[in-house]
Amino acid sequence: MVKLLASVLCASAAIGAGQPGRIVSTSPSITEMLYALGLGARVVGVTTFCHYPPEAASKPKIGNYLQPNLETIVALRPDLVVAEVSGVRRSEHLSSLKLNVIDVDDATIAGIYDSIQRIGRAAGALEAASALVARIRGALDQIRERTAKLTPVRVVFVVGRAPGRIEELVVAGKSSYLDEVMAIASGNNIFRDTIAPYPKVTLEELLARNPEVIVDMGEMAQTTGVTERDKRAVVALWNRFPSLAAVQRRRVFAVASDFFMVPGPRVVDAAREFARMFHPEAGL
Repeated sequence: MVKLLASVLCASAAIGAGQPGRIVSTSPSITEMLYALGLGARVVGVTTFCHYPPEAASKPKIGNYLQPNLETIVALRPDLVVAEVSGVRRSEHLSSLKLNVIDVDDATIAGIYDSIQRIGRAAGALEAASALVARIRGALDQIRERTAKLTPVRVVFVVGRAPGRIEELVVAGKSSYLDEVMAIASGNNIFRDTIAPYPKVTLEELLARNPEVIVDMGEMAQTTGVTERDKRAVVALWNRFPSLAAVQRRRVFAVASDFFMVPGPRVVDAAREFARMFHPEAGL
């Protein structure tokens, strides 16, 4: 994936007439797309949650993902503001300030592709956008092909839970981005029958469905500073339930990489890591 991003960065062109030279991102996924398109030099504002790539962390902050500061955004004098559709009336507020705003919806893999294209079109980087989409699509297809003939394993991705306890569980459901990525790696999400993208479930429900692989990010929403000791402590929590197939097979994984939760160019990294956890025999 690093080579993929580097090749696109090298292909970026100088700012042409009429193209936005000052861009504000309102989410981590948007920031990653902008940088992957070679537009990082034009980014003048990001959220406090935007820390990939590392150079994005030094950009001026517009507030957090849920509550961007509109006054700060205006003060940055952006030519373009990229906002997520999921932001509650965010684009309406920004547009009311006479700012040039485009909406993107990256809640699905198809949405990631569309978002990259929309950003590329608005920023005068459509060729780079098409190339990036093609590379991501190709890489995901390769992972899918490597795992397609393998028997799908029953998996669960724990997005949230009570600190230090296997309680108050929040998992990836059917309509989540994670469900799509796990399916590419031949993982059968045990909560695919849920309506909500990230439903709350009980421990009893999870035990009854008996996953063969557990991926737990429940205590590591802040992905920086997580140690291997922290991860071992998470695995130890699940080891208290020896009846679980995942525990018996030693297939409980504590993860703290934000690419699992940030839908963008690093979806390839997420799919590859899932494939390694679900099917080590695939040799990815």
